[in-house]
Amino acid sequence: MPHDFNHQIIEEFRANNGRVGGWFEGARLLLLTTTGARTGRAHTTPVGYLPDGDRVLVIASAGGAPKHPAWFHNLLAHPRATVEDGVFTYEARATVLDGDERNRMFARAVEADPGWAEYQAKTTRTIPVIALERISAGPPDASSPSAALKLVHDAFRRELSIIRTEIAGSGPRLGAQLRVNCLTMCQGLHFHHHAEDTAVFPALAERYPELAPTMDRLHAEHGTIAALLDDLRNVLAGDNADPRQLRAEVDRLTGELERHLDYEEEQLMPLLDTL
Repeated sequence: MPHDFNHQIIEEFRANNGRVGGWFEGARLLLLTTTGARTGRAHTTPVGYLPDGDRVLVIASAGGAPKHPAWFHNLLAHPRATVEDGVFTYEARATVLDGDERNRMFARAVEADPGWAEYQAKTTRTIPVIALERISAGPPDASSPSAALKLVHDAFRRELSIIRTEIAGSGPRLGAQLRVNCLTMCQGLHFHHHAEDTAVFPALAERYPELAPTMDRLHAEHGTIAALLDDLRNVLAGDNADPRQLRAEVDRLTGELERHLDYEEEQLMPLLDTL
């Protein structure tokens, strides 16, 4: 991508917590900062990504150009990179996939978006697939605990919106990448609620005993959402999962989660910054 275009996307991404308009509106996008193979200087590039459980996948398509993009050469020379996903900034280790794993991941990407196959058809090089695995953890990119909570919540809202759009366009068969997207979202939501149950909620309950009824409700809602996540996973476990059934389960989860997130923000955001 031209430098000026990249710069514009980067500024918009950082100003809007990972959301951008134009060509990338509604897409999963991250900022990848690599170390120049020749210069040793930091270079930041907007890159689309695919969820993959504990890691994310990026594809060095360069729009089907005859040469690999510069950021790919940078990763070969310096496999450690910085990732910004709109909620967290973290250090990641890059691994170039090869053999059967590369082919399976690329086929999964093509199934989700045939544009990847069009890029491969335009070039004689084998388009690389790279896994980015987090090697450091930190708090959300927010100015306060209350802002961090809203940032994380909005990321779940956005991901569910993207998944619902993907289901609507999936046709009669549930694609492998869509399954992974849903399972990755389930994993992230489980982790978030576990962190609240074991750290955030006890800290608030200790400082504000009068919050007991609120905490009881929030814990109960976590249980309800956990059961909905199990129902969603059960649908995804079937070999012949029906996208219509998946959409119904995602809609149930979305409705319950939206109510829960709204209530939690209303009750806890005014108090979080006192911890």
